Amino acid sequence: MNKSEIRKKLLKARKLNNNKNLVIKFSNIVKILKKEKVNRKIIGGYYPYNHEVDSIQILNKLEKLGYQISLPKIKKNNQMDFLCWSTKEPLSINKYGIPEPSSDQIVYPSILLVPLVAFDNHLNRIGYGGGYYDRYIKKVKKNKKIILIGLAYSFQKVKKIPANKYDMKLDFIVTDKNFI
Repeated sequence: MNKSEIRKKLLKARKLNNNKNLVIKFSNIVKILKKEKVNRKIIGGYYPYNHEVDSIQILNKLEKLGYQISLPKIKKNNQMDFLCWSTKEPLSINKYGIPEPSSDQIVYPSILLVPLVAFDNHLNRIGYGGGYYDRYIKKVKKNKKIILIGLAYSFQKVKKIPANKYDMKLDFIVTDKNFI
């Protein structure tokens, strides 16, 4: 299957599944942060949209542990920045219907929680097809080390993602059952 076919199939499966019972183990995120010796760094998350894994619960727990958290804000030309945000602060809705921070303080996360539609055992991912995360990751990696943690449900795993030179591999993928 090509990316478009995989995306269509998995978006439908994600919508049909009752994901409320599927929870990412926060302890697996903490294990990764300890393994990577991440201490009090900036974490980039996302606001869950279209039946994605609920990263807000994870971000809330990380904020309580003293991490600075941030969310993406979509810019023109399919670009995005990450802006400081606290779970206590309001969000505004962008043109896609996705909540974004109202802050104007741009930050560069050391850890990025990445949403995805599908993934494989080789840490490849498929998103919605806009390339926002791939472009952002490529830009940030030029200047600093960034740890990429994909969040997904176990049923989103496929045998092989047809990756190309623009696709950025993840460092870890955490699901409701395990992590790679």
